[in-house]
Amino acid sequence: MDRQFGKILITGATGLVGSRLLPRLVEAGYDCSALVRGKEVAAGVAAIEGDLFDLATLQEAVKDAIAIIHLAAVFRSPDTDLIWKSNLEGTRNLIDAVKSNASDARFIFASTSHVYDVANPHPGREDDALNPQHAYPASKVAAEKELRESGLNWSVLRFPFVYGDGDGHLEELPKHVVAAKFHPAMRMSTIHHRDIYTAIVMALQGIMDGRVVNIADEAPTTLYELLQLVGETMTLSAAPLVNPWYLHADASLARSLGFQASVRTVYQASQENLL
Repeated sequence: MDRQFGKILITGATGLVGSRLLPRLVEAGYDCSALVRGKEVAAGVAAIEGDLFDLATLQEAVKDAIAIIHLAAVFRSPDTDLIWKSNLEGTRNLIDAVKSNASDARFIFASTSHVYDVANPHPGREDDALNPQHAYPASKVAAEKELRESGLNWSVLRFPFVYGDGDGHLEELPKHVVAAKFHPAMRMSTIHHRDIYTAIVMALQGIMDGRVVNIADEAPTTLYELLQLVGETMTLSAAPLVNPWYLHADASLARSLGFQASVRTVYQASQENLL
């Protein structure tokens, strides 16, 4: 894809996902602009000073964009008001700006597989009834609804546990697993940053238009194994596993649309030094 594709605006460009996605988009020739507040962005990206609550600059930022990649979000924070304000109100402001200034733009929204019911009887599917347990996924569900009802050309990509490219996210997992007292046999869907890029490119090409799509690699991995990969151990157990499908996303829709993870498993990432 060459730079004639047109302007793409990315929010959350300096975050865990955005800072690894942008260099890949630029290398592929996409014309990227990033909405930032006092932070540097990847080489080749046009920085636009502002944020989701600076409405004047937000209007200018989306002008002439043919695609919006909305990654900005607050995830792990004890401040639930901040989570709701950032993830729902911020998204609503961006939607309004796009409707007013770039109504033909393709709006790609990054969501989460944490939206599914803890007691799901199968891996989470896009058409399941949702029952998020915490502010982050609940705010994402509300923002998804705003986008679906906006009249814009939208797609929603629900990502599971994101890792790789030295982001340190996998290394942080043990403390959260221990605090939650998770069973070591619980399996969790994962996705490498390289394949977030793969999914985003598909969305930019229109393949995901009007769809909510789970994005995941090919092998949900036990927490026991994931912690071993970062040199940590956890309390072992042979007790029955309650809620065995929690954090396990069904990515069959993505595969039917042509998505194929290039980093198929966390073990492949480890063997190829991609962690």
